[in-house]
Amino acid sequence: MERTLSIIKPDATRRSITGKINAMIEEAGLSIIAQKRIRLSVSQAEEFYGVHKERPFFKDLVEFITSGPVVVQVLEADNAIPLYRKTMGATNPSEAEEGTIRAAHAESIEANSVHGSDSAENAVIEINFFFDQDEIVG
Repeated sequence: MERTLSIIKPDATRRSITGKINAMIEEAGLSIIAQKRIRLSVSQAEEFYGVHKERPFFKDLVEFITSGPVVVQVLEADNAIPLYRKTMGATNPSEAEEGTIRAAHAESIEANSVHGSDSAENAVIEINFFFDQDEIVG
C-alpha cells in the first residue's frame, strides 16, 4: 500500500464541494485514512511551497492557499500517487480529462481545487508536514 497527500484547496472549500471531491476520491479506489480542515498561515504556506520560492508565481500561490480553509488528507491505495494524480486530472482544467476532479470542479489553473503529491519522496515529506503518525488511521 502507498500513501499520498491530498489538499482540497480554498476554491473548493469556499464552494462547499469537499464531499463531492471526497466521493470522487473514494470512487477511484483511494481510502481517506486521515483528514482535517485547517487554515494555513502565510509562514506555513511559504514553508510548504518553499521549493517554488524563486518562481514568479510563488507569492500568488501563497496568497491563494491562505485565502480560506483547506482540507488536508492522507490517501492510501495500491499505487496511490499515480492513481490520485490521474483522478485529479491535468493542472490546467481545460486540459483535464472528463471525469477528473479538475475537469469537474476547477475554476482555473491556480484555483484548481486539489493538490496531490508528485512522488513517493514528496508524499512522505508532505504527509509529515500536516500529520502526526497517531492521526493517520489506516
